[in-house]
Amino acid sequence: MKYYTEIVKGLREDRDLKQVEIAGVLGTTQQHYSKYETGEHELPIRALIILADYYNVSADYILGRTECTDGITAQNKTVSADATVGAVISDILSLSAKGRAAVVEYIALQKIKESQDNRG
Repeated sequence: MKYYTEIVKGLREDRDLKQVEIAGVLGTTQQHYSKYETGEHELPIRALIILADYYNVSADYILGRTECTDGITAQNKTVSADATVGAVISDILSLSAKGRAAVVEYIALQKIKESQDNRG
């Protein structure tokens, strides 16, 4: 997994932003922000939260703990009348390995069905 220094730099560069612009978002100087990207200074929790919100990604993504970029907004989206994305993920994770595999298989089949429905 990537270290957070690579991730925050990559997020910034992917959006063609300059260090000074992100420093402004964090309320610090470009020089100080640069030290977050190089690892010379640890990224404080306050800055982590601000960056996660700014880039609309999860703090765990920035920390290199997951490849899923979806932030808390995506996890709170409603997928049915009584379930959010986060709740569905928790439910899937509570299943046995066989149950999780069945869910993944069902999703793949549903995607194929919807793809065919959209063509016809």
